Amino acid sequence: MTQLALTHLLILSMIVPIIGALIISRLDKHINLRETVTIVTAIILFIINIDIYLSLDLDHAKDVAASRFTFAEPIKGLSIAFSATAFGSLFALVASGLWIATSIYSIGYMRAHNEKYQTRFYILFAVAIAGVMAVAYSDNLFTLFLFYEILTVSTYPLVTHEGTREARKGGKTYILVLMGSSILFFLPAMVIVWFVSGTLTFQEGGILADNLDMIWAAPLLLLFLFGISKAGLMPLHKWLPAAMVAPTPVSALLHAVAVVKAGVFSVMKVVVFIFGTDFITESGANHWLIWIPLVTIVLASFIALTKDNLKERLAYSTISQLSYIILGALLANEAGILGGTMHIAMHAFAKIALFFAAGAILVASHKKYVSELAGLGRVMPFTFIVFTIGTLSIIGLPFFGGMWSKWYLISGGLNFQGPQATYWAVLIGLTVSSLLNIYYLLSIPMTAFFNKPLNHGTENEHGGVVKEAPLACLMGMAIPTFMTIYLFFDPQVFYRLSLTLANF
Repeated sequence: MTQLALTHLLILSMIVPIIGALIISRLDKHINLRETVTIVTAIILFIINIDIYLSLDLDHAKDVAASRFTFAEPIKGLSIAFSATAFGSLFALVASGLWIATSIYSIGYMRAHNEKYQTRFYILFAVAIAGVMAVAYSDNLFTLFLFYEILTVSTYPLVTHEGTREARKGGKTYILVLMGSSILFFLPAMVIVWFVSGTLTFQEGGILADNLDMIWAAPLLLLFLFGISKAGLMPLHKWLPAAMVAPTPVSALLHAVAVVKAGVFSVMKVVVFIFGTDFITESGANHWLIWIPLVTIVLASFIALTKDNLKERLAYSTISQLSYIILGALLANEAGILGGTMHIAMHAFAKIALFFAAGAILVASHKKYVSELAGLGRVMPFTFIVFTIGTLSIIGLPFFGGMWSKWYLISGGLNFQGPQATYWAVLIGLTVSSLLNIYYLLSIPMTAFFNKPLNHGTENEHGGVVKEAPLACLMGMAIPTFMTIYLFFDPQVFYRLSLTLANF
């Protein structure tokens, strides 16, 4: 493929969702056609991203950009530019692929739940995906920052979709935390990088090693970690459980895949292409900063134990799992980067399956609390099998994709070059968190399958008999569940894409 053709594909990856959104906006009175356009747009975008992936030369050891193009240059040397890289391709493939599953699932969920403003929902979803593509293929920190903020703004109406007081309150927390942290921390950190290095373009080995005194590495990296609050590090994590007031399809894709993964994707880009792993390890910045994701991993897991609301429990599970990725980045060795990068994909498939199952439970039984689920597995076996598979992958057990990312993260921990106390804290933290995963996640399907139903446990709030969610929901759930199993046996695509980044 020529560089010009690849450039066209990059442009299409961001334009196609916008075109889809415009067409959808004209189909408010044609429901079936509106949803068909949504699915077709998602499929076209996924095919474009497959073509971009196939154009990459993964036989080279490095994540070298196959194509670059500049959209605009507001200030000399400061451009809005995009490029095709292996890491960007990984994020784009995951997000666009799961947009297909979410679009199918949304048909059953939105109709069965009688959600209002469904056309607006599909429009904003497409716009948000366009923002994700721009983040994925950003060629410099300025471009990433710009579309990172656009993603925040475009998803705010999705969080407040239901228009209730609770939704508006959740949306307020969402926008204040994400925008506030960007302005207070992310923006100043970016300006500092520009001031000391004269460039914001992502480069092999980073751009700060020859431009920044090592003593300032840790404070500057700390600004990025807290400025990119979509990564969910404590204490700037409150936006994520607050956003659970959104409809389940929003929670599933935007808060299990697109928004949160844009956060950890950005952190990984900053660590590898702005700082450089050698500079981080030589400065010792990661020796104490690594405690931030470690504390988040364990503390969020303990908080998840206390949550009876199923979506809130999943939200705190997400906060914990995101910090696995940050931990991998801060280990700053090949296995850690490889594990963290693979976890972006492996966690996405497993967690979206869990959110889909939670939404199916709500649609079919109107139950949203863990304490209400006893016996439901007998009347909703498919839903709880999906939940079980997603759980086993999150835990990191064999025959599920999550095992491979956990494997490399633990390997990265074993190879961590730092103080002994930190070394053992990493290994103990990963072990304790995995054990807590078993307790707060696996207990849910176990209760549903093996406990006796509570009073009228297999009836919904209207006295009707509970059965599986609509077929579209089940079809949407089946896609990430199948991928979670498939990726154990054939993880090569995401392994190769991750390895190019790890080799930096």
